[in-house]
Amino acid sequence: MNAQRTVKVAVRHILSDVVKGGVVTPRTRTVTWASGQFQLVRPAEGRHSVELECPVCTASILAEVSDHARTRRVRTVWATVSAISLVVFVVALGYVIEEGGKTLPEGQSLPVLFPISVIAAFVGFVMAPTAFTVSRGHIGVTMLDAPKPRRGHRIVPVRG
Repeated sequence: MNAQRTVKVAVRHILSDVVKGGVVTPRTRTVTWASGQFQLVRPAEGRHSVELECPVCTASILAEVSDHARTRRVRTVWATVSAISLVVFVVALGYVIEEGGKTLPEGQSLPVLFPISVIAAFVGFVMAPTAFTVSRGHIGVTMLDAPKPRRGHRIVPVRG
C-alpha cells in the first residue's frame, strides 16, 4: 500500500542542447543535464500540486501529482488505445493488400474504402507504438506550465 502512495521522480535541469550536422553529415543531438531525485506522496484521491526545487539553479518547479487510481486509469486508457490501433493497423493493412493486389477491368477504379484504409493503416502504424510508449511512461506526475526561466527542466520517473 505504501508503494502506491509514493512516486519517485527526478527533476532534470538541461545544461546544454546542441544539434550538430547539416546537409552532408547526419544530424546528431547532444543533451547534457543534471538531476535531483524526489519522493512525492500521492494524494488519497484527486490531484494536488507540489513545489520542487531544481538542485542546479534552485528554481521552483510546480508539479501536479495524481492519485494511484487515476494514474492506473490513464495508463489503461493509453494501453487500450495502443491495442485498438494495432487491430486497426492489421485489418486496414490486410484490406489494402487484398484490394491492392486485385486486377481491375479497364475503366474501373479502386473502391472508395481503399484510400481510407491506407490512411488508417498509416495512423495505426504510428499510433500503436506511440500510445504503448505513453502508457508505459505515465507515472501520474506532470509539470505544470512554467514561465520562461523554468522551461529548461523536465520531470522524469526514477525506476527501481
